[in-house]
Amino acid sequence: MANKGPTPVSTEIPTDVVVFDTPVFSEDVTRIASADLPWDQYRNTEVLITGASGMIPMYIVGSLLAANDAHDLGIKVTGMVRNLEKATKRFGTALDRADFNLIAGDVIDLPQLETKFSTVFHGASPTRPSLHKSSPVTTLKANALGTINLLDTLVGSGGKSFVLLSSSEVYGSVDKRELIAEDDEGTLQHFVPRASYSEGKRIAETALAAYADEFGIRSLSLRFGHIYGPGMALDDGRVQADFLADVVCNRDVRMMSAGAATRTYTYVADAVLGLFVAHLKGDAQVYNVADPAGNITIRQLAEAFAAARPKKALKLDFANAEDGRSFSPVASLGLDASRLVALGWAPDTSLPVGVSKCVQAFEEGTPIEK
Repeated sequence: MANKGPTPVSTEIPTDVVVFDTPVFSEDVTRIASADLPWDQYRNTEVLITGASGMIPMYIVGSLLAANDAHDLGIKVTGMVRNLEKATKRFGTALDRADFNLIAGDVIDLPQLETKFSTVFHGASPTRPSLHKSSPVTTLKANALGTINLLDTLVGSGGKSFVLLSSSEVYGSVDKRELIAEDDEGTLQHFVPRASYSEGKRIAETALAAYADEFGIRSLSLRFGHIYGPGMALDDGRVQADFLADVVCNRDVRMMSAGAATRTYTYVADAVLGLFVAHLKGDAQVYNVADPAGNITIRQLAEAFAAARPKKALKLDFANAEDGRSFSPVASLGLDASRLVALGWAPDTSLPVGVSKCVQAFEEGTPIEK
């Protein structure tokens, strides 16, 4: 349940900043790289990250480079993006590093890759809800065909491991009130364009299972809940980005409903730490990634953003005044991450701290002009 459409952003305030060069990003990836994990498994490997300029993939890039700095691993990191000019602006000084390379490529029509990659982190996918409606074919192809193309390339080059950045949307509508576990199954209305995203992720997960069985590669699907953090663009269109835009633009946080729906919100650095815990320590094929303490209502999320900068004295602005007075919780749509927690994952970024870091990234980041 989206709170509203993309927020109109003042032309005087950029919708994106160079997050990679901000202190908050550096602190986050350094913390991930300092985690007690068997990082040596990546020693002297070639790693490909698709959709590298996206929020989660960018944190994967940053964490692997930080792991190189902390543990002298000799990892060669390649980021693949469709728009090289835009991505170059997002990565800033990371492009000066000898252990990082940024290349242009579309997973739908995958170019010939000269490097033989040991591990692929596949994050290339249209994630903005507006794209699922306006570009359903591209959305479907990036998730389904793109995954198969990358798996063929990995197998053909003798690679060993494939990590899919999947989504809670693969569950569809689950008829239960508790948090959703990895073995739960729901129903999806598949014969609609909007299903291009959820069904595309389902096909991608099936492809992983098939290739793992036939070719013996390590396949891992990470089903992320609702992730927020530095790297969100203000015009992203998802509710957490809308609220961030309101705070950055000094507006009261706009609510188009009572905000009673619950979601599992997780700070991006905690989510990416969970990814590495699963990849380096886990043996299951599927893990939910969701902060157990982050199962909150959209209204609570909005309140956290409004309170992130007390000096601005922002409040909630309800389109329907009655929604501000009435509030009744609904069934949870959050994820059960106990399988990942059992491996030792422990997210430690509280909602107020995580929301403040989102705002901080815009305060510290160099503006990216369109």
